[in-house]
Amino acid sequence: MEQLIGQPEGAAPVIIDATDATFVEEVIEASKTTPIIVDFWAPWCGPCKQLTPTLEKAVKAMGGKIRLVKVNTDENPAVAQQLRVQSIPTVYGFVDGKGVDGFTGAQPESQIKAFIERVIQAGGGVAGPSPVDQALEQADAALAGGDTATAGAIYQQILQHDPEEVRAMAGLAQSLLKEGHIDEARAVLDGVPVKKTNDPDVAAARSAIDLAASTAALGGDASELRAKVEANPADHQARLDFALALYAGQDAAGAIGELLEIIRRDREWNEEAARKQLINIFDALGPADPLVTESRRKLSSILFS
Repeated sequence: MEQLIGQPEGAAPVIIDATDATFVEEVIEASKTTPIIVDFWAPWCGPCKQLTPTLEKAVKAMGGKIRLVKVNTDENPAVAQQLRVQSIPTVYGFVDGKGVDGFTGAQPESQIKAFIERVIQAGGGVAGPSPVDQALEQADAALAGGDTATAGAIYQQILQHDPEEVRAMAGLAQSLLKEGHIDEARAVLDGVPVKKTNDPDVAAARSAIDLAASTAALGGDASELRAKVEANPADHQARLDFALALYAGQDAAGAIGELLEIIRRDREWNEEAARKQLINIFDALGPADPLVTESRRKLSSILFS
């Protein structure tokens, strides 16, 4: 597969360290061809430890449109003094040999991305979606179209570039799940950073895995269960089992239809078992899935009719 993100082989690195002696070459002169961000930091600086990784991730995501130069002010005080850096972390953007923007202190990721886009635009470039975002869109489209091999390969490429990109982790888990690899999908999610465990994409993937695991043994019983439902439409347990078998066979729409039918016939049956399973499927598909949006409308119509 072609390289979708990251730097081509042999390209100049997008993140480097500079010294007082190399600052003119690595920043002033280099910014005449590529916008440069300079991160003034020190090993003892707590906010620097928060900011620098976020800067690095955001710069890498731009695929070479901008470069990051890091300056340790403890070891290289001259440039910092010359530029009147009074506290750290301090970040400046350089274009055509001149400072064009900057900020001091740790910033949220959204503001860092906005800052990077401004510097790129100041250099005459177009920020647009990052290569990572473009790759994610391509992978998501492949997954939605049923091409799990292509989707999985792109998600893996993204994770090689950024091992903590949770949208790619969730997407890879969903790809593996659709191929029947439940344990491998669960292992991918086990690597999600603790602070991102509640991410909506991760939550949807985890729900899908749990639901697939609970219905894995039902996939072969669909035809027999269909016959039982047709013979006795009021057999809600058979219809529930049929719905779960359909879901196990990748027919989410069919499963939802059967669960809605149980709710229409007897919403309170078995302590609202059909509604609870329906919510599990909604969680597994994720709130953005058009099938979920349509099915929620149908559920509301039944419940409030």
